[in-house]
Amino acid sequence: MRTFTSKEIERLLARFGFVLVSQKGSHRKWRNYSTGRQVIVPFHSGRNLPVGTLRNILENAAIPESEWKN
Repeated sequence: MRTFTSKEIERLLARFGFVLVSQKGSHRKWRNYSTGRQVIVPFHSGRNLPVGTLRNILENAAIPESEWKN
């Protein structure tokens, strides 16, 4: 699986209608009001997200695999 930084994931979420609603420490909450889905993205500048965390974010956001798997 390709690795992503938090910034890359946040750009992908924004493209799919998610908006940043709050932040507590290094964790940012993103919500898509049209679908009702919400995801938490840990933000650690310059570091890649662990594969399990990344997979969980993308599954909870319901972003099609074809959009991020390259």
